[in-house]
Amino acid sequence: MKKIVYILFPLMVLLGCKKNKNEVYSGTLQIFDQGLVFQSPIRVIQEGQSAAYNRLLFTPVPGLATKIRWTVDGKQVSTDTTFTFTPTTGGEFEVKLEATFNGQTETRLSRVLVNPSSYTPKLSSFVRMSYLSENGISAHVNWSNVSHVAFNGARVLANGSVDFSKGDLHQNVDELVARGHLNGIPVLLGVTGRLRGMEGWTFHGNTDFGRNISDVSQRAKLVKILAEYVRERKLDGIDVMMTDLSHELYDIPRKSVQSVGPFLSELRKALPTGSMITATVAIDYLHWEYTGMSTADWINVRAFNYENRVEPGAHPGNQSPLSYMIQGAELWQNKGFPANKIVMGVPAFGLRYLELIGEGVNATWKSSDYITYRDILLKDPTAAQKNFTAAEAKGVYYDGIPLTTQKANYIKEKGFKGVYLWAGDYDAVGENSMMKTISQILQ
Repeated sequence: MKKIVYILFPLMVLLGCKKNKNEVYSGTLQIFDQGLVFQSPIRVIQEGQSAAYNRLLFTPVPGLATKIRWTVDGKQVSTDTTFTFTPTTGGEFEVKLEATFNGQTETRLSRVLVNPSSYTPKLSSFVRMSYLSENGISAHVNWSNVSHVAFNGARVLANGSVDFSKGDLHQNVDELVARGHLNGIPVLLGVTGRLRGMEGWTFHGNTDFGRNISDVSQRAKLVKILAEYVRERKLDGIDVMMTDLSHELYDIPRKSVQSVGPFLSELRKALPTGSMITATVAIDYLHWEYTGMSTADWINVRAFNYENRVEPGAHPGNQSPLSYMIQGAELWQNKGFPANKIVMGVPAFGLRYLELIGEGVNATWKSSDYITYRDILLKDPTAAQKNFTAAEAKGVYYDGIPLTTQKANYIKEKGFKGVYLWAGDYDAVGENSMMKTISQILQ
C-alpha cells in the first residue's frame, strides 16, 4: 500500500490535482521535456523527413485553463500538446512552443535545418575551398567566400574501419551539408589516416590509411564503407588526403602512394553518380610515386609545411613561401597535370619557434610548433598585414594578407583551378580573413 501512495503523490502534483475542482491553481507553470526534443540547439533533417515534438508534460495540465500554442516562423500551426513538423522544402525554420496559464507563459524554441532534396551549385570561375579540420564546424564557414567545402571527417583506423565520430557529433556533418546545399556549395568528405597536429600531417611511422588501401581486399571494404556514408549523409564526394608518408618506413609509404590511384578509381565506381573525387597530394620526396590519378576531378597540392624550416640548425623562415608554391605547381605540371586541374594549398597557420641557439637557428626537432592564423591575430592585432610577428615566443612566420594576396594573384595569372585553405577553421573572420582575400581575387 505504501508503494501505491509513493507513486500517486508525485503524479497528483504533476497533474495539478486539487481537492476542490473550483480551487484556483497557484503553482508555477512548467513544461517538462521528457523526450529532450528541445535540448539540441538545432535539429537537422532531410527534406521529406519530420521532426516530432512529443513526450512533453505540462503543469497544470492542458484543459485546466493551460493554453498551448505552436508556431513555425511565427505562424500558428497547432494547439495540441504534441506537434510534428514536416517541411515541404529545404531551409531553416524556428519551431516555437508557448504554454500560457493565469498570466504566466513558458516558451521553448527549436531550430530545424532542412537539407533540400536537390540544389544547384553556384557557378565559380575558380575553386575556393575551405578545408575544415576534424574540429571544424559549419560556423567556421563564411559561405559567401567559398565555392566548395571539405571536412576532414573520416579517419581510417588500423583495422580498416573508419572513425566518423567528429562529423556525427551534434550532427556536424549533416549541418555542413545542409547549409552548404542551401547556399549552393558542394561539401566533400576528407578521408585520411591519423594526423599529428594542426599542420595536417601524419604521425611518423603511422600507416593506418596507407596499409588499408594497399591491400586489395581491405581497400574494397573501405570503399564500401565510405560510399555508404557519402550516400547516407548526402555528401557531394570525397577528397583523399594521403599523408601516411614516413622517412623511416620507405617501402610502406611508397606502396601507399602508388595505391591512391586505384583507390580513386574504385571510389568513382562506388559513389553516387555525379560525385566529385579529389586527392590532396604532397610535393615531398615521394611525389613521383603517385600514378593513375586521372580519375580525380582535380588534385589539391599541399604547397606548405616545408620541413627544412623545422630541422635542427635550420634558419627560421616561412614554411610556405611563394617560391615553394611555384615549385609544387611546376612539379605537378611536369607530371602531366594541366593547370586547370591543380588547386594549390595555402596554410592558415604559422610556424612558431620556441628555442633558437647559436646564431639564431632552430634548436631541435621539437623546438618549434604551430599556431592558427586566428590565434596569431589575437597575439598581435597588426599581424594580418605582415608575414612575421615577434609577439609570440621566438617569432612566428605565417601567410598574412600580403603573402596570401601574392599567392592568389599567381594562381589567377597562371590559370590554375584554384585554392584550398587548410584549415578553414583556423582562419580569422571579417576583413582579416584569408578566405575573404582569396575570394576577392579569385572571382
